[in-house]
Amino acid sequence: MTTVHHRYATVHGQQLFYREAGPADGPAVVLLHGFPTSSFMFRDLIPLLADRYRVIAPDHLGFGLSSAPPADEFGYTFDALAGLTRALLDRLGVTRYAMYVQDYGAPVGWRLALADPDAVTAIISQNGNGYESGFVEAFWRPVREYWQEQNPQTEAAVRQALTLDAIRWQYLHGVPDESVVSPDTWHHDHALVSRPGNDIIQLRLLADYAGNLPLYPKLHAYLRDSRVPLLAVWGRNDEIFGPDGARAFAEDAPDAEIRLLDGGHFLLESRLDDATGHIRDFLERTLP
Repeated sequence: MTTVHHRYATVHGQQLFYREAGPADGPAVVLLHGFPTSSFMFRDLIPLLADRYRVIAPDHLGFGLSSAPPADEFGYTFDALAGLTRALLDRLGVTRYAMYVQDYGAPVGWRLALADPDAVTAIISQNGNGYESGFVEAFWRPVREYWQEQNPQTEAAVRQALTLDAIRWQYLHGVPDESVVSPDTWHHDHALVSRPGNDIIQLRLLADYAGNLPLYPKLHAYLRDSRVPLLAVWGRNDEIFGPDGARAFAEDAPDAEIRLLDGGHFLLESRLDDATGHIRDFLERTLP
């Protein structure tokens, strides 16, 4: 039975929670979660990788079991989240690693790769967007309106993403058999994002997400220049980041492996075995 360690580290004055498993001298794999979840989304994947790899899955600041200082005490941006992640990896002595990015984890991961291209040995993107073609317009229209002007009307529209019904939808949309997804997932996430003051944290990050789009050309150049091995294993029914976002990686990484599975945004909840098979095969062929 795989032992998963649940740990805390203080970096830049903030307490970050992370899960860690696997051999200390194994190739490192860093799992970066999305909104509105935490490293909890990797609870079943970690043991399936930890026989061979050193797996590290942190909770971003403001998420999961990491600290959540009020938004008037900490500037919540994706630059800041990436900086904390980089500091955590430095503290853990991780200088080379493959990354798995999903949703918000993608802009964090892209910043890590751009800041230190030689550190990243491989990329797995599971519905982690890096192209404008990946945005599903129906979902992103109210978010784009919030980016353009933040007022009570646009804020009310995006606040819906923090409700239990909206989080439940994120887990269930696009899943052929909804009964395979545990309700623990959306109740767990909703409880944590409903902590006092966390709504403001999430609104700050949602507003800052607009700053990720100008980063995409730099990401594309990095993919072309580095030729880093890349696997896009994607829930093809995702109505947040659609399958065009997965296919687009092949534009700049011609050797990218694109695997579209019959699932939604949180693919690991319904297609864990299939996704893990693709991930392990990819890592075994690409990591030293």
